[in-house]
Order: sequence, then structure tokens, then C-alpha cells
Amino acid sequence: MTHGDGDEAGYRVVRNDEEQYSIWRADRELPAGWHAEGTAGTRQECLDHIGRVWTDMRPLGLRRRMADSAA
Repeated sequence: MTHGDGDEAGYRVVRNDEEQYSIWRADRELPAGWHAEGTAGTRQECLDHIGRVWTDMRPLGLRRRMADSAA
């Protein structure tokens, strides 16, 4: 068992309705408005996954408004 940041405790990747990502301890209830994305692992594994999949940091609502104004 490691000490410090609790890396071995287990984390999961979560996403909100605006398609923004974060990590959350797997042993804790998810906060309102956040949903499990399906990826779980160590803290670093989850952060690495987010780095690969979250390529556009803009919230979904903003992306939609920008796409509508460009059309």
C-alpha cells in the first residue's frame, strides 16, 4: 500500500453533461451532475485516459453555440 495521494485506492473517470472530465475516488458516491464514464484504475491511469480523450476543453454548450453561429 502506498501513502500520500492514495493512488492505489482506485479511481474512475467521470464526465458531466457538458462533457467535461474529472477523476473521482471509486469508493465514493458520485457528486450530482457527474456520471461514470467507464474507465477505472489508478489515479495516473485515469488522468492519462482523460488526456487522450478530452481533446476539446470547451463545454458542450459552447461548442454547440459556436457551431450554430458558423452555420
